[in-house]
Amino acid sequence: MKDYIEERAMNIANYIIENNATVRQTAKEFGISKSTVHKDVTERLTQINPSLAAEARKVLDVNKSERHIRGGLATREKYLHQHVC
Repeated sequence: MKDYIEERAMNIANYIIENNATVRQTAKEFGISKSTVHKDVTERLTQINPSLAAEARKVLDVNKSERHIRGGLATREKYLHQHVC
């Protein structure tokens, strides 16, 4: 594996852990796709640093379990800010 990919995977994991970030937020921050973030954390990082990969995975699992709640809140906010004609 190339050095820059290993470094990116480490940076991504640290960002996720420090900011409690979602895959979408992380992808936007690093300018890469969501699938690249996912692959870096789940596959590549497990080969490089398994303990860091496990920590990042915990955060992502929590975010995944809460995503339906965040979606509902976003929809609620959307309709609260719409004006009645």
